[in-house]
Amino acid sequence: MTATLNIPDLIAKKRAGGEHTRAELEQLIGGYTRGEVPDYQVSAWLMAVFLNGMGAQETADLTLVMAESGDQMDLSSLQNTVDKHSTGGVGDKTSLILTPMLAALGLTVAKMSGRGLAHTGGTIDKLESFPGWDPEMPEDRFIAQAREIGLALVGQSKDLAPADGKLYALRDVTATVESLPLIASSIMSKKLASGAQTIVLDVKSGAGAFMKTLDDSRALAQAMVDIGTRAGRNVRAVLTDMDTPLGHMAGNSLEVQEAIATLRGNGPADLTELCTTLAAEVLLAAGQESDPARARERAAATLQDGSALAKLKAFVAAQGGDASRVDQPEKLDVAPGRAEITAPESGYIERLDAMSVGRAVLALGGGRERKGEAIDFGVGVETLKKPGEQVAAGEPVYRLYHRDGRGLERAQALLSKGIRISQEQPQAHGLILGRVQ
Repeated sequence: MTATLNIPDLIAKKRAGGEHTRAELEQLIGGYTRGEVPDYQVSAWLMAVFLNGMGAQETADLTLVMAESGDQMDLSSLQNTVDKHSTGGVGDKTSLILTPMLAALGLTVAKMSGRGLAHTGGTIDKLESFPGWDPEMPEDRFIAQAREIGLALVGQSKDLAPADGKLYALRDVTATVESLPLIASSIMSKKLASGAQTIVLDVKSGAGAFMKTLDDSRALAQAMVDIGTRAGRNVRAVLTDMDTPLGHMAGNSLEVQEAIATLRGNGPADLTELCTTLAAEVLLAAGQESDPARARERAAATLQDGSALAKLKAFVAAQGGDASRVDQPEKLDVAPGRAEITAPESGYIERLDAMSVGRAVLALGGGRERKGEAIDFGVGVETLKKPGEQVAAGEPVYRLYHRDGRGLERAQALLSKGIRISQEQPQAHGLILGRVQ
């Protein structure tokens, strides 16, 4: 550690509401990542940030220090590199649809994705529903596949932005998780280290999202767009509703089946709308289109002409998966047990709590409470009704897919609590809540 900066002085500076320079953040965060600064000092600094916040340039500098703390993906040999990130939700199988759409549009998606934790699902888990699909490959093959197919996806590397992993573990035990600059820098450090020139963010808002209110979601989106712009990337964010689960299916194999249906042009309206919107935003952000209507038209066409579906099939095969399941998704493993949750009275569905659905999938064994836990790809929940729809007493609202009754009673209780029925038809609100550019 150099003697030019004193760590207690940096803590005191942030405690007093001051802003750090890039060099100071490198001293503190870089030193912590290298094992030169102890966790008790960083814990004190995290609480000072939690209480006093960070400025826009300061947050961008923190993100860059985190991004540069380990390996960075070099995508410079690829054309039109794009990436997408969702802040997480229930039934969010968007990446399974959007990434082949983008490849079909002539863009290059070479990205890292994560596994699910708690009520949110992970793209890697969903893809592993295809027997044989492998999330690991050497870098040269990864780049070659991205160049050839336009789509390559691997699991997140421990060496990508390692400062983020260390800081998050510390935030988790020091009650400093809910800090806007720390959340934004955590997400964007991995996106910047992943190397794509264009990044579109799907920032969820509502009961099943990390950010529960639209104001908080907008603030997070603005912070992340600002970070990416200051780092020289093309970044946009779309604010989307997550009060209600996305689409009808929640659970790994079930979500893959629904994603394939969407790629065939037969998907749920909300899921199709979201994927088309995000693909259009990518085209606009990447400079591939200047007319929003034309961008949406091009994006929607990939779901009708079979080009996006063909990209998914090529991608699954390239990474060792059984691509025949793309043509026959009914052969994917789905748990044999069935149970239903029915409406307690007649009326209109006013609310279906997304968090209840996510927790029900977790109770059935379709998610993990801790990293590394095994999950059951075949269990899940199907939403049979959507808010605003009429329902009769005793009519099914949810269908559960379970294995030998594991977690069934708990899942049923969670889902029943999350249903709200009104005698008047509730006012519908849109899926797309706003945009940040």
